[in-house]
Amino acid sequence: MNDSHSSSSDSASMAAIDQNVGRSRRSGSGDQTLATDIPRHWHDIFWLGVFLFHLMGLALALAVLGLNRFTKSDRFNFDRYTSNTTITVENGHGLTEDYWPMYGLGGGVGTLLGWAWLLLLGSQANHMMKISVHILTTYLAVVSVLCFWSEQIFWGVTFATGAALQFLYVISVIDRLPFTMLVLQKAVKMVWSLPEVMRVSYAFMLVMLLWMGLWSFGAAGVVASTINLSGRWWLLVVLSLSLFWTGAVLCNTVHVIVSGMVFLVLIHGGREAASMPANPLMKSLRYSVTKSFGSICYGSLFTAAIRTLRWEIRGLRSKIGKNECLLCCVDFLFHLVETLVRFFNKYAYVQIAVHGKSFNRSARDAWELFQSTGVEALVAYDCSGAVLLMVTILGGLISGTCSGVWTHIKWNDDRVTMVGSTAMLMGMVLVGLAMVAVESAVTSIYICYAEDPLLIHRWDAEFFNQLSEALHQRLQHRSSRAREVSVHILELKTWWADKLQALLWAFTNVNRHFFKALLMGYKKWRSLASSFPDLILLADC
Repeated sequence: MNDSHSSSSDSASMAAIDQNVGRSRRSGSGDQTLATDIPRHWHDIFWLGVFLFHLMGLALALAVLGLNRFTKSDRFNFDRYTSNTTITVENGHGLTEDYWPMYGLGGGVGTLLGWAWLLLLGSQANHMMKISVHILTTYLAVVSVLCFWSEQIFWGVTFATGAALQFLYVISVIDRLPFTMLVLQKAVKMVWSLPEVMRVSYAFMLVMLLWMGLWSFGAAGVVASTINLSGRWWLLVVLSLSLFWTGAVLCNTVHVIVSGMVFLVLIHGGREAASMPANPLMKSLRYSVTKSFGSICYGSLFTAAIRTLRWEIRGLRSKIGKNECLLCCVDFLFHLVETLVRFFNKYAYVQIAVHGKSFNRSARDAWELFQSTGVEALVAYDCSGAVLLMVTILGGLISGTCSGVWTHIKWNDDRVTMVGSTAMLMGMVLVGLAMVAVESAVTSIYICYAEDPLLIHRWDAEFFNQLSEALHQRLQHRSSRAREVSVHILELKTWWADKLQALLWAFTNVNRHFFKALLMGYKKWRSLASSFPDLILLADC
């Protein structure tokens, strides 16, 4: 019986792959115009307006906050509005220019790390990824010890918790890393074959660095202000959320540009092909910063948080075992997040680049494409996004550490954590801009494999065979896992049915004895009541 189930699952797996390949053969060359000369329309204009309005308002606020204490204390007399502060102007936290160079150090370190990662990935991709995965846990633990040593208990606990979660996650996905490294190597190969893509990443890092110059100017003014501690922290949190959104928008703009280029290269069989349209990079850039920019702004609000939550839940779900209660709770969270992923996923940016759709429609179409072709099994197994996130976090930690150490040398108080934490975010954004080129190549490869597997075969036949074999294995695994879950659910239902039957029998038995005792009591009461008149007559005598 088990052999028949196994053979049926194998045939189903192979049928899914054959169906996918067959569909690509049927499409032939008729879809070669898929990414070119498609009429595009403006989408998600509301979110484009929100982002631009937020950017202009924030630029004004940052300039005012920085200038308030630039070369002169309280230039705009803001201290009169902070009457609850216990710090006087004369004993304030210094001036804006006292902290601005420390943010400059963090931004410079982040930029250098991003450029260095891009350069080293071309020759040492496998080693660099492995180093990043394993060194991040150690680095988090070391920073945690330094925070405890500096009596920063909250940050010490935070970094220690991060180190523990990072270690547990790596342990839970250790068996997926070989396949992940294979996909990342091929993505790096694709990116390095397109030097114009590398130049786009460098250019956007410079744009982000210019914006960070103004952002750090305002943040330095907040750190130097005479507002009380909680007020300064709240202002820095608001500024950090804005920087995170701005950085995500620029990262996803690069994502759309690179995805459009990679998709065109795969469709036309190479960047030197005669059918390749003229100036494809400029066309992709123009669409990304005009008609598709609203969709990018909208998706950048949610995709990063949902992806991170999905990775953590998947890692936890794979290591739960047979704890029914915990498995039930995690499955509920997993299906909730999977529903969100249907409408907010990074693969939407490929659809935006290729078809010019709105963000929600792109995300839904990409996910339905993966579900219908079975490629979702590969996407779920791949951890390339998590590995690149580890590289980004490591770069941010190094940037924040450099700025924090310099601040600690000059002032050993709460300003160290303020400058260090915000400089860490700056470093993460800058390194993330470098890593997004590789991530967009990964997403484009999966979309191309789902739409037309022969595109990957034409680009790299060996990689196509490896992807097909991995897909076959994952579908087999899912089939066997589904049978195990079905058997387990049947056993659980049988167990609950037996318990319920025993409970009903016990309840019926108790009720039978209860009613029997009640009937006997009633009979005794009737006999006592019938003899009651005789007792009265005897008393009268």
